[in-house]
Amino acid sequence: MPGVDTPASAATVFDLDGLAALVTALKSKGYRVIGPRVADDAVVYDDIDDVRDLPAGIGDEQAGGRYRLRKRGDSAVFGYTVSPQGWKRHLFPPRQKLFAARRSATGFEVLPPDPAPPPFAFIGVRACELAAMAVQAKVFGDKDYADPGYQGRLKDAFVVAVECGEAGDLCFCASMGTGPAVKAGYDVKLVELAGKDGPRFIATAGTARGEKMLGKLKAAKAADGDLKAAADRVAKAAKKMGRKMETATSARLKEFSEHPRWDQVAARCMTCGNCTMVCPTCFCTTVEDVTDLKGDNAERWRMWDSCFSVEFSYIHGGPIRSEARSRYRQWITHKLSTWFDQFGTAGCVGCGRCIAWCPVGIDITEEVAAIHESLKGRK
Repeated sequence: MPGVDTPASAATVFDLDGLAALVTALKSKGYRVIGPRVADDAVVYDDIDDVRDLPAGIGDEQAGGRYRLRKRGDSAVFGYTVSPQGWKRHLFPPRQKLFAARRSATGFEVLPPDPAPPPFAFIGVRACELAAMAVQAKVFGDKDYADPGYQGRLKDAFVVAVECGEAGDLCFCASMGTGPAVKAGYDVKLVELAGKDGPRFIATAGTARGEKMLGKLKAAKAADGDLKAAADRVAKAAKKMGRKMETATSARLKEFSEHPRWDQVAARCMTCGNCTMVCPTCFCTTVEDVTDLKGDNAERWRMWDSCFSVEFSYIHGGPIRSEARSRYRQWITHKLSTWFDQFGTAGCVGCGRCIAWCPVGIDITEEVAAIHESLKGRK
């Protein structure tokens, strides 16, 4: 990932025209610029042509099983919390062709891979989302079985991070140690300061290419007052998280496989898999082979899957986890506890998406809190 070990440069400040110039500069370098925009009554991360595509003056309201856009009282372009769709779908596509083959006179031949797409430039990446990218970089960076496609897309991506000045009702990144401050993994870091004359952005480079890109803009050195205002906004967001995770208990979930709470949550869980689809770190997949009607051409596709589906744990004789109880337990225990055993960190970054997009509003922090409360008084 970019910016992991690169010290930050001196901060500069620019307005919306400066941000437009940054988008133009990135496009001129051949990047496919992806950023937030409004589509289908949601903020989504998709292609943007210029800053007019950004969701100016748009915020969001999120609660258990609820997501709505709202108008803000200013013209902030990064005034929403997080998009329902994370950046994962660009780095780790929901459907990806692994290879194609066709029948030949001597047997079959494997066709050359499709041309590589242009590198991405991501604009508006939150701290929790950067943390999710780092988590998936470990998942797909195994020294023996690395995913070269993912690693290449991530390495080539230009990342413009935005620190959060407001916390959402479902955010708990402060509990997970993943935000709201951006610490690493960026080429350029922004803090948005909304005002009556439009937003201004305090910009800091985290890499040499980020510094070079900022050098193309007409930006002034950030004043001490701007730096303080930016730092105060981020610090305020850290103190106003909508949720809290009991991390001491969440890391121990693997010890409580027979806890009665699993039956209670199973009575509500629809095992629809929404939580895994919107989670920025979930990586379960399935593989399908497809042939044409003549049997002359074949393709192998990798597609997202979910540990909430019965088929996911199917082996000879039937599925290992046939009940909702065991599937929800598997998901949350892996996400918060056994992920440490695999990758040395939690698989949750505190974004709150799984809460908002659960049809019945199951709250991962409430489930852990219930187990935490039940343990009080135990030795």
